Amino acid sequence: MRSLWNDREAKQFQGDLGLRVYTSRLLGRDKSLVLHGGGNTSVKIREKNLFGEQETILYVKGSGSDLETIEPQGFSPVLLAHVQRLAELPSLSDPEMVNQLVTHMLNASAPAPSIETILHG
Repeated sequence: MRSLWNDREAKQFQGDLGLRVYTSRLLGRDKSLVLHGGGNTSVKIREKNLFGEQETILYVKGSGSDLETIEPQGFSPVLLAHVQRLAELPSLSDPEMVNQLVTHMLNASAPAPSIETILHG
């Protein structure tokens, strides 16, 4: 496999989320790795919340986003600690999982998190 990484291109993307956008696009370009824009990527970032407290946010590719053309707004910011707690449950229905993920997003206008979000936790 040949690396598609280009330092000059990568420098155009700022911060951890920006670099995840860049690497997601690289993956999306390789049709042997993804079908029809599918697949998921994520990054965990420490940020201050509204109260000035540090917390880890999981930015996971939102449903309906295409890896090859994804923008930062195509990622859903979800509280990582909650995602990790969901992973510990003995069972969780699909509707409840979707509800839990959506209600623990930090941006109400972001796309719905991938149904595989818990695997990224």
